Amino acid sequence: MRCKILHQSAGRIRVHMLVSRMTLEQADVLEYYLRAEDGVTDVRVYDRTCDAVIYYAGERGDILSALSRFSFEDEGARALVPDHTSRALNRQYEDRLVGTVCGRAFSRLFIPAPVRAAIAACKAVGYLVKGLRVLARGRLEVAVLDATAITVSMIRGDYNTASSVMFLLRIGETLEEWTHKKSVDDLARTMSLNVDRIWVKTEAGEEILVPASRVRVGDTIVVRTGAMIPLDGKVVSGEAAVNQSSITGEALPVRKECGSYVYAGTVVEEGECLICVDKGSGEGRYDRVVRMIEDSEKLKSATEDKASHLADRLVPYSLGGTILTYFLTGNVTKALSILMVDFSCALKLSMPLAVLSAMREAGLHHITVKGGRFLEAVSEADTIVFDKTGTLTYATPKVAAVVPFGGREEEEMLRLAACLEEHYPHSMANAVVQEAKNRDLRHEERHSRVEYVVAHGISSMIDEERVLIGSYHFIFQDEGCFVRPEEQEKFDSLPEAYSHLYMAISGELAAVICIEDPLRKEARDVVDRLHGLGISRVVMMTGDNEKTARAVAAAVGVDEYHAEVLPEDKAAFIKTEHAAGRKVIMVGDGVNDSPALSEADAGIAISAGAAIAREIADITVSADHLSALVTLKLLSDALMKRIQRNYRFIIAFNLMLIGLGAGGVLQPAASALLHNMSTLGISLESMTNLLES
Repeated sequence: MRCKILHQSAGRIRVHMLVSRMTLEQADVLEYYLRAEDGVTDVRVYDRTCDAVIYYAGERGDILSALSRFSFEDEGARALVPDHTSRALNRQYEDRLVGTVCGRAFSRLFIPAPVRAAIAACKAVGYLVKGLRVLARGRLEVAVLDATAITVSMIRGDYNTASSVMFLLRIGETLEEWTHKKSVDDLARTMSLNVDRIWVKTEAGEEILVPASRVRVGDTIVVRTGAMIPLDGKVVSGEAAVNQSSITGEALPVRKECGSYVYAGTVVEEGECLICVDKGSGEGRYDRVVRMIEDSEKLKSATEDKASHLADRLVPYSLGGTILTYFLTGNVTKALSILMVDFSCALKLSMPLAVLSAMREAGLHHITVKGGRFLEAVSEADTIVFDKTGTLTYATPKVAAVVPFGGREEEEMLRLAACLEEHYPHSMANAVVQEAKNRDLRHEERHSRVEYVVAHGISSMIDEERVLIGSYHFIFQDEGCFVRPEEQEKFDSLPEAYSHLYMAISGELAAVICIEDPLRKEARDVVDRLHGLGISRVVMMTGDNEKTARAVAAAVGVDEYHAEVLPEDKAAFIKTEHAAGRKVIMVGDGVNDSPALSEADAGIAISAGAAIAREIADITVSADHLSALVTLKLLSDALMKRIQRNYRFIIAFNLMLIGLGAGGVLQPAASALLHNMSTLGISLESMTNLLES
């Protein structure tokens, strides 16, 4: 597309697109197209002037070349635009705000005073009705204060003051609504299901793993225990217990069978089902995420809730102070100056905005938080419990060796293990699948129904033989499998430095896969920093053997560890901690961590782990670096300090305004202006980042 360079400097260029006009949609297409170009660090597109400001770190020629290739109609460029952007939302409120200010200016300059008085009287009716409705419910809220102030001004014939108050209220309401919706919108766009690849069943009956973008309406997808349902659709075969609390709020899993409808973002807790897709990727997902965020605002922290309730309790005192001032001074103006000030607006707006902003900022650090009370729980926690595999150790362990038994071939055993494990993404399963890929071992789908046994392993039938793969407890104690006597010595000499994955065929040990589970290089530093931030007790719990657990615990520096534990043991430990009066954080990544994640004050899941863990957890952190936990703790502490600071400022500033109003220093309009400006200021400050970049 043709464009004109308006200005350029080192790392920055402003261009004018040679088009007659640019729609909001076209502006988004241009912005996200440029953002996707290598070397581009930031882009700002101004649709009204058809200009774009591009910040880049590469060569200017590459930017100009990208602009020359650009077209608003290019499907590739249009596909880069998210389902929802903030451009339309911002334009809507910008226009509303400008319209309100221009209308006020026009009225003061060109409309005669008697007509302005009549208009003010008509507008005042709405505020009066709203205040009366609140009173009819037996409540004293800010709407009553507004209605009283406007009505008293009108009765006194002071139409200018009444008009000014209503103008300021409209501006305040617009800014409140804009900041709140923008916070929710920004947060919603940072949250996604993170489902990149989906199992699709072909017409030939084969299961193939394809990118989510290639799945179309009408395709049949397969979802099994522990996996997230990636797309909306109808169950055409199978049965499953689905956790859909993020959509419906239901605490218990819902049974889904043939004909049942399922939703993207819900998780299969148990079972397996085939789903016919009826909505493409992204459709309807944004609205559900927004609803989840709005619901999460109901999960207010105790501090946030205390401030909200205090705001309501202070309204009667504001009214009482107004009446008392009038009786003592006989001066309506002084009384009105008090009436123009209330604590409710600032307290009720700034506190939720602070929480929403903190949740949005957490998203910038690849941390997803589902509610304000979980940030408070992290701030107040004194105990943190870590699962080992995938948390203190890397989420991508590697296969160190495959030891075959019973005269079987090593590569054939690895191929068979990968065939089973690829259906249940977990760190150890991923290691097996990746090793098969590294050795270029292709595995056909030879098995029948695959059954996942939580925290134990997998069971299936291949060539009429029962194949099991899983933990020592599952293979030898639960299933009673055996090792040939002549191979017992070989079995006993397996290296203890590795985690072991056992595979049995027809009740006989067929192979042991040795998994190298390298410790995260930052784990020790993270544990030390958590101690420094007020976490007095760091605990590691793992299903691994005592020797492995002891070595990892010593290397990481935890305060205590527990080995060979079951999922219910982790949850029971957290219950014991609660009974002792401790606040507990649980960090895990697997299906077996789900009970403990649910039991903890704040359950934190690693994003690369099982989908059901991410669904049940209150917080999800990136798997790239464990230091995200330190960031989360710092962010939570900073949020609680901000809420307390806002609380003190609002009370002090508004008490000052009341005092100045009662003393006759401030007129009613000035009190209202300063009050609304302080509310806006504290709200905007609450939306700023808590941590330095």
